[in-house]
Amino acid sequence: MTSLDALDRSLLRLLLTEPRLGVLETSRRLRVARGTAQARIARLERDGVLQDWAPTVDPGAMGYGVMAFATLEVHQGHGIARIREHLLSIPELLEAHTTSGQGDLLCRIVARDHADLQRVLDAITSTQLVARTSTVISLTAEVPYRVAQLLDG
Repeated sequence: MTSLDALDRSLLRLLLTEPRLGVLETSRRLRVARGTAQARIARLERDGVLQDWAPTVDPGAMGYGVMAFATLEVHQGHGIARIREHLLSIPELLEAHTTSGQGDLLCRIVARDHADLQRVLDAITSTQLVARTSTVISLTAEVPYRVAQLLDG
């Protein structure tokens, strides 16, 4: 676990709000040497704090207007690797997390419309590994995924 100091926090805040800044402009804005900014970025990447530089893509803007969360109960004894392999074959499945509680996996999925959502759910349950699913449709994202507020603590 990386301990973040004030400069790390300022650097991450800046990169979260303006991810296209180059190292030189980042160093200027933070009033540190270019080498310092580059070294901090490299350390944050190495430590896994900065995980990627990928753009944020909105599935809704790409035609996937329905987002849903499906809880999967899986048949025991087959191992998580087999279900992971199956789920990776479904492009509309954005992420899956093993969970405690009622279900075994929580999946975030997208679809073009409700009929397409049924097709995606059918693909998820097409394997004997999945015993049952429970699905809820997201109506609006009241609080989208965020991490910047963690820098204030």
